[in-house]
Amino acid sequence: MDHVIFVLNGPNLNLLGTREPRLYGTQSLAEIEAMLVKRAATHKVKLDLRQSNHEGVLVDWLHEALAKAAGVIINAGGYAHTSIALRDAVAALPIPVIEVNMTNVHAREPFRRQSLIAQVARGSISGFGALSYGLALDAAASLCKGAGATPAPNQIQ
Repeated sequence: MDHVIFVLNGPNLNLLGTREPRLYGTQSLAEIEAMLVKRAATHKVKLDLRQSNHEGVLVDWLHEALAKAAGVIINAGGYAHTSIALRDAVAALPIPVIEVNMTNVHAREPFRRQSLIAQVARGSISGFGALSYGLALDAAASLCKGAGATPAPNQIQ
């Protein structure tokens, strides 16, 4: 059976390709998703690709991942820095969660330098534009298949 990885995108990511292209590049979310689908085939995993501008919808999808996904890739957009609800939903997952940021958040405004999601995600990939998603998929697919079996941060005490 193929593993299913949820790829969840938060607010404003539907505007990729036209939103601040000097920061986020010119690839649309649809183009990034098409690249991910091809890459997923090489890993023999299936993707469930979703985008919402609404925090509660993202929380619901994380809850759904409990029953349907072997891993999650999430670009929470601005919610990464503000949403305790998303942080807590990620912390509740016993599956690997990889956070994605297209830009290097540590080289941007001070408020972007802290991610509530990163505190509980298995790992974070940032600064490589659309390639960040591909790197996250490589990591998630590997983790879903049992490689790198160290506990997630929320499981370390």
